[in-house]
Amino acid sequence: MNRRQLLRLTASLPLVCRSSLLWAAPQSGGTRFLLVFLRGGLDTQHLLVPIGSDFYYRARPNIAIARPGQGEHAAIALDSYWGLHPVLEENLYRLYQAKQLALVPFAGTDDESRSHFETQDSIEMGQPLAGSRDFQSGFMNRLVQRLTGAEAIAFTDQVPLSMRGSRQIANFALRSVGKPAVDARQSALIAGMYANTKLAAAVSDGFGVREEVMKQLATEMSDSSRGALGPKGFELEARRIGHLMNEQFDIAFLDVGGWDTHVGQGAATGYLTNRLEELGKGLSAFADEMGPRWNDTVVIVISEFGRTFRENGNRGTDHGHGTTYLALGGAVRGGRLAGDQQAIEESTLHQSRDLPVLNEYRSVLGGLFGRLYGLNESDLAAIFPDAKSKDIGLV
Repeated sequence: MNRRQLLRLTASLPLVCRSSLLWAAPQSGGTRFLLVFLRGGLDTQHLLVPIGSDFYYRARPNIAIARPGQGEHAAIALDSYWGLHPVLEENLYRLYQAKQLALVPFAGTDDESRSHFETQDSIEMGQPLAGSRDFQSGFMNRLVQRLTGAEAIAFTDQVPLSMRGSRQIANFALRSVGKPAVDARQSALIAGMYANTKLAAAVSDGFGVREEVMKQLATEMSDSSRGALGPKGFELEARRIGHLMNEQFDIAFLDVGGWDTHVGQGAATGYLTNRLEELGKGLSAFADEMGPRWNDTVVIVISEFGRTFRENGNRGTDHGHGTTYLALGGAVRGGRLAGDQQAIEESTLHQSRDLPVLNEYRSVLGGLFGRLYGLNESDLAAIFPDAKSKDIGLV
């Protein structure tokens, strides 16, 4: 094995380190928390449709979702002002009816760059936008540092920015689980090369996590190949994550791409509808896989920003500002819209083009973490520096 092969193989490994935890830190308490990051900028108005806004239908003559009762592909009414995309009827709407799904419109960050990468990074860091920022300190890592006994993992190819920090966290991609990139012989060789170095324990633990994950998935992978209607894509990945979180992990991160819809996003059918259907099926499959543990689970779904309220000339939408967050789980106070809201008119748009942010993400997540884990103001200030936590009653 040459040096280039070694670097390529070790880059794909999960890295784990057992660091010391804070004395008397809050317990994770059996709560399961999953953050799903939709990378690309989700068009809020396709997911949560403002059916009570006449301006919405003027602003989107080609891609608007019809009001309830107006055709086969009409929105599903949640109340007199908001509706849900019809493709979500068999999954997310059922969770909403069971009061296990809450939606937070007008959510997001104060970052107005409208840059995918810059906004994603600023959200994952969870640090103030002004002044210097530490690109090796993510808010989920800082959360894990304050919980006794919490096992965390990122279901990604590389450790995401939100999980970086002094508490090293495992990562393991489940999108293409199959033959491992590193076999047993290579594992032993790599471990031997790190022997008697300060990274020896981390490398050994990383291989241990990988083997444990593969063992836990062995039965599930075998079973899924026999059913005529077996899950695929995100649904399969979500089931694998549910299986692992049910058995072992308390806190996890997952990202899902494909939400940048500048051209031809479609109305009630088309590209974005297909993506929403995949998302709904996956989240529902995760809930099923969690079984009884779903009652102690919270899933938060976010995106870096929303899209322009008006459609563009290509029957798509461009980078926007405010978006909608989803909160799912048996521990969620669902069946409602949460947080601050306002009517959507041309005069209430942010910079005359986007939804405003009325529910800043650090405040919302800070309030949620305080309620979930019993964290005090000092803990929350360490997770989200200079942010004022706001409990909007998600749990």
